[in-house]
Amino acid sequence: MTQAHINHVSVGAKDLRDSVQFYTQIFGAKMIDTPNFGFPVQWLRVGDLQLHLFERPGAAPSYHHFALAVDDFEAVFRATRARGLHDAETMGSHFNELPSGQVQLYIRDPGGNLVEVNWPDARSLSAEIRLEMVRLEDREPQNESNRRAVLYLTAPQVERP
Repeated sequence: MTQAHINHVSVGAKDLRDSVQFYTQIFGAKMIDTPNFGFPVQWLRVGDLQLHLFERPGAAPSYHHFALAVDDFEAVFRATRARGLHDAETMGSHFNELPSGQVQLYIRDPGGNLVEVNWPDARSLSAEIRLEMVRLEDREPQNESNRRAVLYLTAPQVERP
């Protein structure tokens, strides 16, 4: 049986320049060489994977999303909050602590795409940031299988303050 892995995610952009600027400034993505498709497209390197942005007509799907793990969650949280990008409606809260203690932040990029920002340990975040966090377990009942669910298949290392 073939073993697959994700190579890239592709999302629409209302304005390609705005979306490229967003991903390079907020997430440290790097522009890489991109083929000419006859319409505006920019490929970005994000870690070891690629994010492909394309400018085409049509709205972004409401619930479809992809997730980015970051090495400075608080910087991303503050930058996206300052830009008014936190999305509290789509998933019921913009900022969740999972039963595993891992964190999800939901934001909208300039193209309207839902982006989930992940962090491995809620306890490592500042008290100021944690004030906005909603414990999923306080909102929805969780069984033992739900409590074992994790965002990371291998545990990232987190420095605690």
